[in-house]
Amino acid sequence: MKRFWETALAVPRLEGGFGVVLDGRPLRLPGGLILATHSPTLAEAIAAEWQAAGGTKGGEMRMDDVPLTRLLGTAQERIAPDPEPMIEGITKYGETELLCYRAEDHRLAARQAEAWQPLLEWSALALDAPLRITQGLMPVPQAPESLAALRNTVARHDTAGLAALGLAVPALGSLVLALALSLGRLNAEAAHELAVLDEVFQEEFWGRDAEAEARRANRLAELQLAERFMALVAG
Repeated sequence: MKRFWETALAVPRLEGGFGVVLDGRPLRLPGGLILATHSPTLAEAIAAEWQAAGGTKGGEMRMDDVPLTRLLGTAQERIAPDPEPMIEGITKYGETELLCYRAEDHRLAARQAEAWQPLLEWSALALDAPLRITQGLMPVPQAPESLAALRNTVARHDTAGLAALGLAVPALGSLVLALALSLGRLNAEAAHELAVLDEVFQEEFWGRDAEAEARRANRLAELQLAERFMALVAG
C-alpha cells in the first residue's frame, strides 16, 4: 500500500501502556484494534519500522516491512481472545519432538546424541518433561505426564510469548528447542543449528543445495525475529 504518513512515534496511551501514532493518529491493526503494548521498547521498535516502511510519504510499503507489528497483531487479535487453540497447537509438536528421533546411520546418530541429548536432559530437569527417544521414523509415544508438563510450560507464556512460539516452533520443527529459545537456554542461532543438524550432515556427503540453504536462511530470520520480539516485550 502507499505510505500515507510522514512521522511514526511511540506514545503513552491514556488507557495505560504504549502505542504508536502515524501523524498523530493511532496505529490500528488489520482487525481494527488500536495497537497496544505494555513495553515502551517494543512500541519504539514498532514506530521505527513504520518510520522506515515505504521510505517516504507516497512510497510503497508491504506488511513484510513491519514484522514486529504483525507479531503483536497476532497476539492482540488472534490469541488474546482465546489462547487455548494456540497453546494446543504448539504443544502438539511435543508428541513428535524432533530431538527424540535418531538416525539409523551411526555417524549421524552419534552427532545427534551429542548435540541433542543435553536439550532433552534440560527438558527433563527444567521442564519436568522427560521424553523417550527412538531410532528411525517409527512414532514413539510420549508419557502423558511429560506432554502435560510441556503444555503447562507453553501455557505460562503470555499472548506475546505465544505469538513468538507460534513463529519459532514451526521454524524449528521442535517444541523443546523453541522453549529453550523462549526461556533463554539457547539463542536463535544455536537453536537453528540444532534444528538443521540432519540437513547439514547430508550436505557434507551430497553437496550443497542452494534451495535448502535459502530455506534455512529464511527459518533463521524467523527465529531471530521471534527472539528480538521476545526481548523487546520483556524490555
